[in-house]
Order: sequence, then structure tokens, then C-alpha cells
Amino acid sequence: MTDDGRLVAGRYRLSQRIGSGAMGVVWTAHDERLHRTVAVKQLLLQPGLAEADTDEAKRRAMREGRIAARLQHPHAVAVYDVAEDDSQPWLIMEYLPSKSLSAVLSERGTLPPRDVASIGMQVASALAAAHNAGIVHRDIKPGNILLGDDGTVKITDFGISRATGDVTVTATGMLAGTPAYLAPEVAKGYDPGSPSDVFSLGSTLYAAIEGEPPFGLSENTIALLHKVASGKVNPPRNAGPLTALLMRLLRAEPEDRPTMAEARDALAAVANGQAAPAFTPAVVAPTHPPSWRGAPVQQPQQQAATRALTPPQGHQQAPPPNATRVDMHTPPARTASAQQPPSNHRPAAAPQYSQRPRPAAASSSLKSKKSTVYTALAIVAAAVIGIMFASMISNGGDNGTNNNAGANTSAQQTQGNEPTKQSTPPKSAGKAGQWTQAPEPSDQEALLRDYFTAAPKSASESWQMTNAKFQGRQQGGYAGYEQFWKGIQKAELVSATYDGNFFWKTEVKYTKKDGSVSIEPKGFSIKWESPNMLIETESSLGAPRSG
Repeated sequence: MTDDGRLVAGRYRLSQRIGSGAMGVVWTAHDERLHRTVAVKQLLLQPGLAEADTDEAKRRAMREGRIAARLQHPHAVAVYDVAEDDSQPWLIMEYLPSKSLSAVLSERGTLPPRDVASIGMQVASALAAAHNAGIVHRDIKPGNILLGDDGTVKITDFGISRATGDVTVTATGMLAGTPAYLAPEVAKGYDPGSPSDVFSLGSTLYAAIEGEPPFGLSENTIALLHKVASGKVNPPRNAGPLTALLMRLLRAEPEDRPTMAEARDALAAVANGQAAPAFTPAVVAPTHPPSWRGAPVQQPQQQAATRALTPPQGHQQAPPPNATRVDMHTPPARTASAQQPPSNHRPAAAPQYSQRPRPAAASSSLKSKKSTVYTALAIVAAAVIGIMFASMISNGGDNGTNNNAGANTSAQQTQGNEPTKQSTPPKSAGKAGQWTQAPEPSDQEALLRDYFTAAPKSASESWQMTNAKFQGRQQGGYAGYEQFWKGIQKAELVSATYDGNFFWKTEVKYTKKDGSVSIEPKGFSIKWESPNMLIETESSLGAPRSG
């Protein structure tokens, strides 16, 4: 029995079956009204559904199809129509002569990093436009990326998979299908948001380079789901210039990932043979829980109403409970305003430094106290030098001195090799241990200049000028921080403007060891907790430019 030649919805004449999967069958068809070739997808409903569930699945498919039809982008397969024929929902889509990325990987195994970056850039451009339109894809994977015969790359199946696709939940709450490309927060049962799309894109590109997704492939979907929920990704081995960017896309915390627009620009740079720009997560404080941080998806109507309300400014929300049950059978109703803000903003966030009280103005008494501190330090230093000199004489000269110096060096090296174990940097580092009252702006600027002078020469020294919050945000911890500075010959503060509340807007000039020079606008917040003054956050304030 065949459906070749069947007329769907009185208009679309089926021609050739070109694909099938858990969610449906795809045909080429002739639109007899507009005389063009289209792709027609028959959405297959799960067998054994109750009548009410079947009706709801149909309505959901229709609704999601209409949402997807709002997006018109050169790198997204357009949805022309949603129809019902023989009690089954059908999607009428743009036809693109192509192969899926999944099929290409099955043939070739892997693709070169720059080719993968080019594919990712085109997909990310469509997804960034979708996020701006309030549309979240929710099922980015190699099978949904089409590589056109003419070199065009397009993503398909916007929103449909959530309604009827291969990651669904049965009435008993058991997951059906593979979660290999899910974001950790979705694997835990939270509502997908635009950051979830960023993670899934990263997983897809990772698979194109490494031959399998970041968490592997397993027939035991529950075990795989637990691995995804952990968010622990092994760095790719074959990604070359894409390595750092992939790891940023695959960060476990949604708020730590770049936006899709940032991902698009970085992928474009790698595709063109340039270095991907570094992203530092914005310094943010939630004003209300983002969609992916809300309660697990269990009561759609109640959750939709909750997300539609914005708590008052500064209201602190309790963290969501840890969810163990994945429930994606009925997605909550969504509105464009509740789904995704413009792509150049972090979701539901405001600059954290704006909430800090302004420091009191420095007074003459502060200067007097600082002068007293300096005098005391000078006296202590003189005493220490005298004791050391006497010790040198009593121990017979150079041998004892050299042994002590070697022991001190060894201790310092041990500290430098394990900086992440320190909750508070040593008081002797940077400007720590000197300030019993609020430092003046000139003192804060001196800290920043000392930091950039020290970092290219000794990453361990500059690391100790930062606090635990700064260190916790570094990709790869101290090892990643040290690796970055190994490639820098010189760093200097070109300009520094105090913005109040211990925040500085700066331009930093990096001279790399390969001879390239870049100037990057950066923001720094400084944390003063008597007596320590340390760098707390670093954020990007714009695109870098060549020096």
C-alpha cells in the first residue's frame, strides 16, 4: 500500500517519500494551487493514546506549526501551512534538496572544525532570529539540520518535536527517545528556554567534530539522562580552534552560556579563520526566575500564569527544588514576552553592581589612618630585615640563606599550583590586607594596573589579586586561567573610567606572543571587605578591535 499520488487537504499531491522518523513521514509534493514543489510532513501520533490526549496532540501540533510559520529566515526551513487530513495533522514546508547533517555524519564520521563552524554559524543566525521572535526550537540535533545541495544550511522542525517528537514522556513519566542533545536543565525537567537551544547547538556541533554528542550515545536512556543532567562535559579532542567556544556553549549553567547572537558571531569568526572572541558572563542578579529555572513542567496553566507575572524589583526568589521526574508530555502555554528577551540581553537580569551601595567619600582621617598603617609596616619591615641579617651571620653565611630561599620558593610554587583550594587569596597578594576603610578610586585603579602588569609574568600572582567569585567563573579554573595568560606577552590598561560603586569601565590592550594586538572594552568590579580589596568580576563591554 502506498500514498504516492494522494491528494492532501485537497491541494498537495504527494510525490516521493524522502524521509521518516519517530515523529512522522516526509514527502515531496506538488502544490496544485501555486504550482511549486513543497515538503509535506505527516505527523504520526503515538499509538494507544486516549481520545482526549489524541485531540490535545493534534491541537498542539497545529498551534506549534502556526508559531513556527511566523519565522521567515534564509537559514530556517519555512512552514507554509498546517492542515488536517484524514484526522491527521500535516505540515506543509519549504522543500530544500539536501541531506541532513545526521546522514552526512553517518557517511563521513566527522567534519573539519571550520566546516562545522560554518554550519553552526548559519544555524545560529536562524536561531537568533527565532529567539528574537519569541520562538524556542527545543529539538536541535543533527537530524534537524539540512545541508543543501547548493551549500545552504537550514534548520527545520521549529517547536514541533516538543509536541509530537522523539523526546516525549508517556503517561507514567518515563522518557521515550534519546536525550543526547538535551541541555542539563531540560534533562532535570525544567522548561526549555533560549539558553537550552544554545546548549543543544553546542552538542550538535560537538557531535559533528567528535563523532558522538558530549554525553555519548546509549541505549539506556535513563542512564544517559542522568549524565546529561550532571552537565559534566569532556573537552573535545579534535575541535582545534572551536574547542574553547564549544566549551562555552556547553556550560552547565544556562546563565553562563553566550546568547545565540554571540554564538553566531563567534562561529562566524572561526569559520573565517579568526579567533573566537572571549565571552565573560554578564554580572547579573536575577529579578525573577527565568523559564528554565522555574518549577519542573507539571502544571502548565499554573506555570504559564506564574511566568506572566514579574516580581517587584529586588525581590528575592527561592531557588527551585531539585527535580528528578521528567515531565514533558504537555508543554506549558508560552507567550513571546515570557520566552525570550532581545538577543543582546541576558534573560531576566540586571547589572549586579548597580545594587551595591556607593562607598563613602574618602576623608582626611582615612588618609591619616593609611599613613599610620604605612609607617607601622615600614617599622616591621626594618625589624624583619635586621633579624634576617643576624640569622645570616649566626648560620655561617650563604648556605643557610639559600636553603631558606629555596624553601620559600617551594612553598610559593605549591600555593600557585593549587589556587582554587583557597577561599580567600593570601593577604600579601595585590592590594589585599591593607584597607580597613573604603579605598579611594586611585587605589582601585592601581590594583587594576598592578593586575595587568603581573598577569603575563605570573598568573599565580595575578590570580591572588582576585576573589573566590572571580576564580569560580573562570572556565577550567586556575588551569584555564593560566593557559590564557601563557599566550599573552603584555597587557596594559589603556584607559580606566570609574563608574561608581566600585565598578570600572576600561580598555585593555593585549599583545599576544604571536605578535597580534587587540584592544578590548572590559568592565571590572572590585570587592572591598575590610581589610581585603580584590577584583571580583570581569565582563565584556563590547567587541575587541585590532591594535
